[in-house]
Amino acid sequence: MNKEELKVFLANQFPELVFDETQKILFVQVDVLQFKTLMQELRINAELNFDFLTCLTCVDWKDHFTMVYYLLSRNFKHELQLKVKLPDRDNVVIETVSDIWKTAEFHEREVYDLFGVKFENHPDLRRLFLDENWPGYPLRKDYTDENMIEL
Repeated sequence: MNKEELKVFLANQFPELVFDETQKILFVQVDVLQFKTLMQELRINAELNFDFLTCLTCVDWKDHFTMVYYLLSRNFKHELQLKVKLPDRDNVVIETVSDIWKTAEFHEREVYDLFGVKFENHPDLRRLFLDENWPGYPLRKDYTDENMIEL
């Protein structure tokens, strides 16, 4: 499927999606409540076959977080980027996709370690790089420690 065909296909199944077609890859904004259902459909639907989660990361916008997922269908060679807004900075939670794509286990641990995003039902959610007792999450915009250099 090309970008336009992919957009039409997804819009028919998930009319609440918001699309951004300004880039080479199709960007999709999905509500956190519909996120897991969409991700499962992207993986199991034979016409889509997004069989590879290439990357996931988080962006801190100061007033909310956005989770970003990059998906690829190796069979069909189409790509998709999904964004999910997480508005509650004090309780940043989203459902894991590690049961859909095994590679998400590592990526979700990294995001948890550095941003503090909790992935519900993750099989082994613990810090990846930092000690378990490390205070705070270093990639958050409001993070500070005594060794930081102010610009």
